[in-house]
Amino acid sequence: MSKTAELSNLLATLSKHCDTGFALAIHIRFTRPSLLFQTYAPDWMQYYSQNGLFLSDPVVKWGIENAGLVHWDDLRDQDPAGVLAKASEHGLHNGITYSCGPVESRTISGLTTSAEPFTDAAIAEMKQTIDAVHALTQDIESLPAAEREAMMAIQLGEE
Repeated sequence: MSKTAELSNLLATLSKHCDTGFALAIHIRFTRPSLLFQTYAPDWMQYYSQNGLFLSDPVVKWGIENAGLVHWDDLRDQDPAGVLAKASEHGLHNGITYSCGPVESRTISGLTTSAEPFTDAAIAEMKQTIDAVHALTQDIESLPAAEREAMMAIQLGEE
């Protein structure tokens, strides 16, 4: 199986748990991810972008500063800009963030569901999946151009 097909399968695993979407910034190096996948509703992504929420998002800040897992509810006191409240208004509930990898090549996820909070089993599977994505894409810069482009096309829905 190609790395692109494997990556696509891993992203499908995340999607099955995250009915209101997820964001996955893979191998953030020098403040930019090597790959970025977002499945949140377009209205939320547009609002987030137009209002520059990245700069004040406690989920992003926590993920850059920490490796591990945090529930978004635990970050509400670190959110003076109200990013998490706005996310909730846009249907993103029961959010968690899982961050892995060294600080110089960190992968950060934001995972949401409209149902009850994620079960421990779902969280364990998503963590394992994100760890697998991180490992699979470790050498993305050294992959042949065609494979890198195919991976990037997944994020654009052009599989």
